[in-house]
Amino acid sequence: MSEINFMPQISVVIITYNEEQNIGRCIDSLQGVADEIVIVDSFSTDATEAICRKRGVKFVQHKFEGHIEQKNYAITQATHPCVLSLDADEALDDELRQSILAVKENWTADGYKMNRVTNYCGKWMWYGGWYPDTKLRLWKSNKGAWGGLNPHDEFIMEESAKVIQLKGNLLHYSYYSVEGHVSQMNKFSSISAKSYYDKGKRSNVFLIVTKPLIAFLKAYLLKRGFLSGYYGFVIGIMDAQTTFLKYVKLREYQQQQKNK
Repeated sequence: MSEINFMPQISVVIITYNEEQNIGRCIDSLQGVADEIVIVDSFSTDATEAICRKRGVKFVQHKFEGHIEQKNYAITQATHPCVLSLDADEALDDELRQSILAVKENWTADGYKMNRVTNYCGKWMWYGGWYPDTKLRLWKSNKGAWGGLNPHDEFIMEESAKVIQLKGNLLHYSYYSVEGHVSQMNKFSSISAKSYYDKGKRSNVFLIVTKPLIAFLKAYLLKRGFLSGYYGFVIGIMDAQTTFLKYVKLREYQQQQKNK
């Protein structure tokens, strides 16, 4: 077990692009927890930069080359070896805030994971597979790196690393409207299809038909999305539609590569 025998300082790293609706809330939730806040922005065209600079954070602009790549770059901009990574549309709840403060008093692990609850169109989603949505977000930066498949990145730690679960929730303000979800779904399904192809995955008509159906049944029935009412049903349909688009776009991308 690796321990830090002093009160560690924490660098919070956040990547942004046109996050004027969210970034202020995110930064404000970190007051008293963060010893440094680093924003790595991919050249926002809205008020993101002004909001960040008003709050006195370190603001760096860097070309976006992928979620994984951008987050790994952000780590290199942190001053302190202990890093808390958040998305701009996330914030700490009071209990999680206290948990992190306690960790600073007694840091005993290599990494710390936390549950995330998502706010969808004004409703907190506790069912449908959207909770606890556990994330590893606080760690010693020399113990791992961001990996996974874009846009669904994850911090991957060394096999020997000790990870502890924190109490409290990471508040995720995901979508303010169904229209916003549809727009993001189209964008993310394109990124996922390309990532799938690069990893050797392939699509066919059978997968295009069956995968969306399985996604809906899993979210709405197996994960009890029906307990979330109307928006639980909407999310089940959206999960199915996202899966459908990923496999359709993957098949289309296969054909494009084949015809080159």
